[in-house]
Amino acid sequence: MAKIVESKTIVGLEVGTSKVVAVVGEVLPDGVVNVLGVGSCPSKGIDKGSITDLAAVVNSIQRAIEAAESVADCQIMSVTLAITGEHIQSLNESGFVPIAEGEVTQEEIDSAMHTASSVKLPEGLSLLHVIPQEYAVDKQQNIKNPLGLQGVRLKAQAHLIACHQAWLNNLQKAVETCGLKVDQIVFSGLASTYSVLTEDEKDLGVCMIDFGGGSMDIMVYTNGALRFSKVIPYGGNTITDYVAQSLTTSRNEAESVKINYGNAVNPTPEQAEQLHKKKIEVAGLGGCTPRTFTKAQIVEVTSRCYGDLLQVVENELAQLRNELTMKGIKQDLIAGIVLTGGSSQMEGIAKCASEIFGSHVRIGNPLNITGLTDYVNKPQYATVLGLLQYSHHNEDESTPGFGGQGSDSGLFGSLWGKMKKIANKVKSEF
Repeated sequence: MAKIVESKTIVGLEVGTSKVVAVVGEVLPDGVVNVLGVGSCPSKGIDKGSITDLAAVVNSIQRAIEAAESVADCQIMSVTLAITGEHIQSLNESGFVPIAEGEVTQEEIDSAMHTASSVKLPEGLSLLHVIPQEYAVDKQQNIKNPLGLQGVRLKAQAHLIACHQAWLNNLQKAVETCGLKVDQIVFSGLASTYSVLTEDEKDLGVCMIDFGGGSMDIMVYTNGALRFSKVIPYGGNTITDYVAQSLTTSRNEAESVKINYGNAVNPTPEQAEQLHKKKIEVAGLGGCTPRTFTKAQIVEVTSRCYGDLLQVVENELAQLRNELTMKGIKQDLIAGIVLTGGSSQMEGIAKCASEIFGSHVRIGNPLNITGLTDYVNKPQYATVLGLLQYSHHNEDESTPGFGGQGSDSGLFGSLWGKMKKIANKVKSEF
């Protein structure tokens, strides 16, 4: 008999530039995700978060969902969906309220956060996330939880993430065309932080770079709070295109050459001498005669690209450091840089990043997972697994405002009126 499971079983769906991934997981009481099923297929019809061919995207989603259903032996009814793209914008805002009875109440905390999130957004943008940073009561600063403290005025500081309503609507339409319900929509960069960052790293200060095929999601935490988020519209495919142009070959051939022979770091003179001895034949365009390159020539191209892209991030971080210093906010990234996403697996990328950022770098694999770990314990699954963690930690969050209303971060559900909790439903056969 068919049974609807409404416990903590969640389905995450990521529609990326390179691939569409669906993961079915059960969130255990300790927060560990037990992966029950996974489906993945090459992505068609979407580029850097923007849908260019709706029918192709729908087909890719259907194939990924069907594959996940087959592995998990279930029927997927609804999903938590990731969204990214250069349309994503973020800002830090503050809100003030008087403390009526001399002691901070939960209603006043909610009201201050609501004031902080009531900023007028540019036309076409909708609020996606309101993420608390810290509070102040009169001259007492950097308070994590002001409930019960005495004072005259409460200040709430929040990080807001907004997305373009049309992009969100198109992505939602593609998913609903597949007969699926969208429970939550989450910025993919935020989802990845749930999957690969630890609380200690957020407290010490850390920058996560989710290096995807079409874009890079940048997330910076200091003193336990999210200070900066941005999507840079360049990714692994940018490097592939440059390799194709430099070697005069197809994108498919360039991708293969990049993965098999590329490196993010320029070789030492001694290494270069060895690399010059290794010859690689690269197929020409349109039936042209194949050309031969040395591995050293290929590494020179790929290392320059990775260095240039990571330098773009360093420029953003330099500007952020200045802004935080002016505000008197701790700006050191003591925990360094965490690289995740499919394009973070290039050989030498950690060393390349360490040289550019001048700090410790690690590759971020998904944390706190069990079950089908052999399939998903890789950086390219950071976002989709993070969706499951996000949904678990923010299960009372209302569905994002498809009509332009903002949603909260899950901690302040009473602020906008608690809706009936939407559980992700998986229809299992027994």
